[in-house]
Amino acid sequence: MSAVSKPTSSTTAKSARLIVDGKEVELPVIVGTEDEKAINIASLRGSTGYITLDDGYMNTGSTTSSITYLDGEQGILRYRGYPIEEIAAHCDFVETSYLLIYGKLPNSQELEEFRESIRQHTMLHEDMKSFYNGFPRDAHPMAILSSVVGALSTFYQDSLDPRDPEQQKISIHRLMAKLPTIAAYSYKKSIGQPFNYPCNELSYCENFLQMMFAVPTESYEPDPVFVEALNLLLICHADHEQNCSTSTVRMVGSSNANLFASISAGICALWGPLHGGANEACINMLNEIVADGGNVKKYVQKAKDKSDGFRLMGFGHRVYKNFDPRATIIKAAADKLLKRLNLKEPLFEVAQELQDVALNDDYFKERKLYPNVDFYSGIIYRAMGLPTQMFTVLFAIGRLPGWIAHWVEMHQSSATKIGRPRQIYTGPTIREIVPMSERP
Repeated sequence: MSAVSKPTSSTTAKSARLIVDGKEVELPVIVGTEDEKAINIASLRGSTGYITLDDGYMNTGSTTSSITYLDGEQGILRYRGYPIEEIAAHCDFVETSYLLIYGKLPNSQELEEFRESIRQHTMLHEDMKSFYNGFPRDAHPMAILSSVVGALSTFYQDSLDPRDPEQQKISIHRLMAKLPTIAAYSYKKSIGQPFNYPCNELSYCENFLQMMFAVPTESYEPDPVFVEALNLLLICHADHEQNCSTSTVRMVGSSNANLFASISAGICALWGPLHGGANEACINMLNEIVADGGNVKKYVQKAKDKSDGFRLMGFGHRVYKNFDPRATIIKAAADKLLKRLNLKEPLFEVAQELQDVALNDDYFKERKLYPNVDFYSGIIYRAMGLPTQMFTVLFAIGRLPGWIAHWVEMHQSSATKIGRPRQIYTGPTIREIVPMSERP
């Protein structure tokens, strides 16, 4: 078997020539707008009887998409063509969400109509409060989040058809509005405090913070530094192309499952410690170091020792091989927040020392083990007073517009098929059933 690429014309179009068992097959090459190249193997099995095998889909494109461009080698992240640095500097999270979902930056009227529609849907149906009484007090907020989001489909049966644009729109706005409320209620349940109704006079981030931290006995005003930091975190988490949870949303949605069911599945995928749970794991690691006397050098040596099972969480990235552009944005927010609060907590001192090691130690520099977005986001959430179990919930709120954008794009594409990966079977060949009395 061999494969080569060859031009098919004087244009940029190319094809790949694959030789299997002496038979030559020509496969088209797809070139993206940023010159990314892929070999389209859709006809391979029909032509040759062969499939490709790529564990974890590490080198397999599942779709074409116009939402997010990511170049891990160059440290580039763009939403709909706009650099993440520019979006973070000039847009808030709601405007960023509009960009991702609808494909363009809104004008003032479009943005205000979007904000107003979200405001009108922030409350949960009163009967949904009974769901929270069914969960144990120590239930993980991500379990509650995925369950309640899935249950939205039972309360809003008027907007479940993914093929109806108007029903799509209503579901999108409802979910954007209600996810912060669902998340805040899960936190209030865990600490035994009454639920706070949303306040539609506040901004998206302000509203979430007041639902999280306000109590009936005292007045509450969200700290502007907290609001700014949360807004930046949500923007930086808003989309990251075909990651595990986004691919899950697309896979579930490909069966024509409604938006609520698809997003609920994405939340479950995000919960994993190798995905959205990484910032939670990072704080747990810092707590472990603090509990052991704050000896950072000891844990740095453990991380360098290949025979030691210890791993430094929050350093390096599976995709970014140079630097994570989101981490640069979030680091500045973390520095500003910590300076504002003037915290002297040992955890933050350990974090600062670890950051300095990663940025200056040759071992880390050579291996590109720089502090990533999970490292800084965990620090910010901790500084804001959020419990560790809520970190991944905040990630889900941020990632929501990206999930929605991919779900919408998938349903608008004529190329979409129900997801159905192939496999190579490696089990036993045909066997006969042995009578019970004769089995060893």
